[in-house]
Amino acid sequence: MDKKQRIDVNKKYFNNISSRERAIFEGGISMGALFHQFIGTPVSINSVEMLEKSIEQSLELQPCVVQVDVVINRKKLEELNTEFDYVSLSGDMLNVNIITEFNEIKAYIKMEYVDELKYPLMYITDLK
Repeated sequence: MDKKQRIDVNKKYFNNISSRERAIFEGGISMGALFHQFIGTPVSINSVEMLEKSIEQSLELQPCVVQVDVVINRKKLEELNTEFDYVSLSGDMLNVNIITEFNEIKAYIKMEYVDELKYPLMYITDLK
């Protein structure tokens, strides 16, 4: 499809929301994709850095995503290590920050394990 035939996705499908809402939407979609795509991935102390970079690079392909930082808790990884030298990635191992931008509005989205909730919480830390 050449540029003349391209659909203006923003006009056709996102004309009913603000730039702020779109930035938040894209961040939420990206966090959900990360969680449901990568939880259960085999990971070891030897592969953890590569997995972090793979997650970052795959999410940076998503619309409006301008930055992704993924940290997998190495202490937790070592505590859970098995005789097979790997474990399955779980939500309590992840600390993720995503910045999305749409029409100069930036949404800062975070996922971290919150001990008092016993849950990997995703939330908005800032909007600019």
